[in-house]
Amino acid sequence: MSDDQQTEIERLRAENERLKKSGQAKLAMKVSEKGALSVYGMGRFPVTLYKEQWLRLLAMAEAIKAFIEAHDAQLKTKE
Repeated sequence: MSDDQQTEIERLRAENERLKKSGQAKLAMKVSEKGALSVYGMGRFPVTLYKEQWLRLLAMAEAIKAFIEAHDAQLKTKE
């Protein structure tokens, strides 16, 4: 392996570690090929729902927050 390749590998490894330590990933949105809204950055795969599904979910925001508070001891957090 050449010095240039080794240097590039080391740079990519350092960048990978920096990204892992940066905490939460930034969220990004995109319209899918089928016209749904995909949110990237929540996990390994995007969360994709159609407009009416997002609106139903957003309408439940306070209920979801209350549920999380009520079941805090049972719920796990991703580290």
